[in-house]
Amino acid sequence: MTNHNRPAYFSLFLLSASALSYEILLMRLFSIIQWHHFAYLVIALALLGYGISGSLLFLQQRVALRHYNLNYVALILLFALSSVGCFLLAQSIKFNIEELFWDPTQIAYLTMIFLILALPFTFAASAICMTFMNHQPQEIAKIYAADLVGAGFGALAILFAMYHLMPEKILIAISLIAILAALIAIWETATNQKLFLHLVALGVIALLLFIIPDVTMNYSQYKGLAQTLKVKGAQIIDQRASPMGHLTLVINNEVPLRHAPGLSLTNTTEPLKQIGLFVDGDNMSAITRYPETIDSLSYLDQTTSALPYHLSTPSEILIIGSGTGSDLLQANYHQIASIDAVELNPQIIELIKNDYADFAGPVYNSRSTHVYAKDARDFLLENRKQYDLIQIGLSDGATASSSGLYALNESYLYTLEAMQDYLSHLKPEGMLSITRWLKIPPRDSLKLFATAHQALELLQLQEIDKRLLMIRNWQTSTLLIKNGLFTKSDLVQVENFCRERLFDQAYHHQLKVSESNRYNLLNKPIFYEATHQIVSGNSDLLFDNYKFNLQPATDDRPYFHHFFKWQSFKEALKLRGSGGMPLVEWGYVVLLLSLGITTLLSALLIILPLIYMPQSASTVTKPATSGSVLAYFAFIGLAFLLIEIGIIQKFQLFLHHPIYAITASLCAFLCFSGLGSYLSERLRYRQSHKQIALKAIITLCTISLIYLVLLPLLFDLLSHLSMTMKIITSILLIAPMAICMGMPFPLALAAMKQGQTELIPWAWGINGYASVISASLSTVIAIQFGFKAVLIFAIILYLASLVVFPHNKADDDVINPAP
Repeated sequence: MTNHNRPAYFSLFLLSASALSYEILLMRLFSIIQWHHFAYLVIALALLGYGISGSLLFLQQRVALRHYNLNYVALILLFALSSVGCFLLAQSIKFNIEELFWDPTQIAYLTMIFLILALPFTFAASAICMTFMNHQPQEIAKIYAADLVGAGFGALAILFAMYHLMPEKILIAISLIAILAALIAIWETATNQKLFLHLVALGVIALLLFIIPDVTMNYSQYKGLAQTLKVKGAQIIDQRASPMGHLTLVINNEVPLRHAPGLSLTNTTEPLKQIGLFVDGDNMSAITRYPETIDSLSYLDQTTSALPYHLSTPSEILIIGSGTGSDLLQANYHQIASIDAVELNPQIIELIKNDYADFAGPVYNSRSTHVYAKDARDFLLENRKQYDLIQIGLSDGATASSSGLYALNESYLYTLEAMQDYLSHLKPEGMLSITRWLKIPPRDSLKLFATAHQALELLQLQEIDKRLLMIRNWQTSTLLIKNGLFTKSDLVQVENFCRERLFDQAYHHQLKVSESNRYNLLNKPIFYEATHQIVSGNSDLLFDNYKFNLQPATDDRPYFHHFFKWQSFKEALKLRGSGGMPLVEWGYVVLLLSLGITTLLSALLIILPLIYMPQSASTVTKPATSGSVLAYFAFIGLAFLLIEIGIIQKFQLFLHHPIYAITASLCAFLCFSGLGSYLSERLRYRQSHKQIALKAIITLCTISLIYLVLLPLLFDLLSHLSMTMKIITSILLIAPMAICMGMPFPLALAAMKQGQTELIPWAWGINGYASVISASLSTVIAIQFGFKAVLIFAIILYLASLVVFPHNKADDDVINPAP
């Protein structure tokens, strides 16, 4: 049933590029209109389409291959149309994840979204899988290479597009590229139905033109932007897009915006006029009109973050996450002579410095301020300068923070290693100031305090209890860590500062329990009790008994926002009828839900094809063959993504920017895996498929183990390189691993072509299901055990796959001549 014509490499390349671009775009789109964790769940389940395609083709492979040329083009056109249509349909469903446990209709809505978003991936994956089925064994490696290299190109292209186009425009572009792939496929396959397929393609284009005006983003009614736009007079004045966030600017001339987090209830100065800035439809910050007189900024002195300016007179300060400039304005109010401002998102700097300079004034353009568009730790690594004050302000929104939406976000800003970096850049008697949103029951503040205490221990400093100080009010807390000891005079200043503003002292070494819970009353003085338990050496007892996870984050487990504990989850479920659900850390719950659902669905969809499989002697009479196929493709499917995710995380520390790390790593893995696939068949000279796979996997595992030890040393050694050279170095380091990773899949498929052809679509499906499970599993392992454990588990899976390689004895005997 195979076709001896040349495979449709060019159309396959474009289709793979479109499919991966669509996957990444969906993650961004649903992060914008819903929440980060919802996007994670949707993508994990939508990718089941790859597995479903294998199951369907396994059952209907004769029908699929009988009219391969026609079906191949039709599937690409269906992907082009459904990629737009299914997104519009899915976002129109009114779904709220927090109602899952008491509203059964939400489960139905969620199921509908899963099925709808799986459809485009099913079409694309079916077209790719059919190509494997339709061609000769010696062509499998080249087909897989075209698939992987196309996906690598798609990863690069979508990130480039996100800097220049709005997300809804990119959605249309992806669909048009898929149509181009279909038109190329008509030419490549030399099908007899050219006229008919050209007319169908024109029909798809006409439908797209008809629905393009409806391609807009419907924000969740629970996001800050949607709520703000409901206020009379609110209007959007500008929007910007990049992979780092979708920026929306809002003004309201009737009900002015007033954003001053943690403002004292005793404040009497009205905040200045502001423009609201929303990132991904939430996380509001504000661009403040520059004042005519400096006294107009006095309200910024009525926040918890102003405390360090009352304990000393810093001359040189570093502001990490300077954002829209509120912390800079606060520093200007206190007449700081030299300010270094570090902001990760260059688009925000561009807004403040240029586009809205008339409104924001010289906040980023004054002689005293030096602005750097960098990751904070990257900046500190390159800069040996020391400061009187390092200030880290609020970097996420109050609503997102309070509902646990960042539980899955990797954050290297608050790890133990980061804390040590900050402290090493303080002058004698200098201070590190970190302000966080205040959650009730307390989580962030206490975890941060525990992290600071452990970092000071690791630095082997004396009298650690006298180097820490924390205050709080009704909305925020501020932690101070001093490169020295807080004196009695300092503590008097803290007492006066807090009394005048009705702030509570949460910790200092002379604080009495009666002084810690006076103004913003809690049921009990939990801050006093928890902080004193930490400094007295009983932190392990606190970590074990507290309702939330307070273990400090590390670079290997960089999940500062992960507070989930099963004990608290069970209690919250019991209280769901009386307001307990907001206490749930939803990000981790959704991750586990995703892993559970994808595992169950995958198992079901893997087993069903065996029950209804075609009655052929080659499959029915050899159940052991089916078992080896299942195990092998499950192992390599799981392991491939585990290594990919683990390495991306490692290189994020080297490149100090998630966009650079993802782009460099993903492109390197996919493109060089494609090269490995291409080389795998050319190595078939006096070697069986299994022998080549054995050598590739052993080499891969050896490199991975070496990298676990050497990468941190290499990163320190090469830290002086420019960003361009770092990216090139990263790609070169990943290349040997990726070449090896590209071989096991096509080698096994080629071996199956010699007697197990009917099982190829089933193997494709298993690999797809395993990849979906791996996406969730890798994060669960990383949260619980760290990214080193992710890589070690992947190595074990690759080694296990060698035991179950699905080859026939004929494969050992057949030696292909050198090409």
